[in-house]
Amino acid sequence: MFAVDTSTRVEIMRAGHLGRWAALAGAALLASACSPQATGVAGVSAQSPATPSASASPSVTATIPPQTPPSQNSTADPQSAETPPKGEDPVKIPPPKLSKYTYAFPVEGCRTTYQRQLLVLPKTTIWAAKGCAFVAPVDGVVDEVNTLNKWSPTTDVGADREGRFVTIIGDDGVRYLGGHLDAVADGLKPGVRVKAGQMLGRIGNSGNARDTGTNLYFAISWKTGPAYWWVRRGMVNPWDYLDAWQSGNKTFSPKKETLKLRGRLGETPRCAVQCASKTVTEPKKKKKKKTRVKPTPTPIIINPT
Repeated sequence: MFAVDTSTRVEIMRAGHLGRWAALAGAALLASACSPQATGVAGVSAQSPATPSASASPSVTATIPPQTPPSQNSTADPQSAETPPKGEDPVKIPPPKLSKYTYAFPVEGCRTTYQRQLLVLPKTTIWAAKGCAFVAPVDGVVDEVNTLNKWSPTTDVGADREGRFVTIIGDDGVRYLGGHLDAVADGLKPGVRVKAGQMLGRIGNSGNARDTGTNLYFAISWKTGPAYWWVRRGMVNPWDYLDAWQSGNKTFSPKKETLKLRGRLGETPRCAVQCASKTVTEPKKKKKKKTRVKPTPTPIIINPT
């Protein structure tokens, strides 16, 4: 046993009362939690809040400010969510340089269409309006000039089928033909030097194109004498080069393909397609029947003596 003073005894008694009060309060809370209609401590209800029915929709009340157009002095971003921001212009990369020569599409300033397949001859027909400019596809020298439209359907001479035409020998060693022309440019004659894009004539439908729409007969070959007209009218398919020149690749050259073909066929190969002209036969003259003239009988004179 030990002695306890009066103040200490009072504190112990107070602590005991507080412990009993805490125990009683805990019991009351436990009882209210178990009772469905009990009320909690200090007026706080222990019931769960009412659960809304599934069909009821929550009510939302909000104030949406009116949309006003931004003022000129507004610092807001002018780009809206629907309009993507403008990017920088794309960087244009030039096509690769494929040769040292620069080419031009042979029709300038007009809308054109042309064949991209082999029909009969290795050439193409570039359809364009009458009077459109036929221009030199590359720097070179004029080789042949024909200002006369000598073609006739009754004879169909092969050398005359292109009508009015101009050929040049390019600095690349390739010959280019533009036929069915309506007119040849003034001052053109063999030996005259021309530049790529220089006008050589006007598109028409001379030669055996007289019953078709106006067009340019365009062909690629190599230099031969005038007697080998079938070489002049086309030996190399031209549309791949036309596509490149028209789309902006100005250095795509037919030189390699042309020289390779010439080496295989020779400079003056024999004509194989559409070679013969029409043979004109004059109508036979009918022989006139000879009419036999009966001789006049010699009168007999009787001498009365």
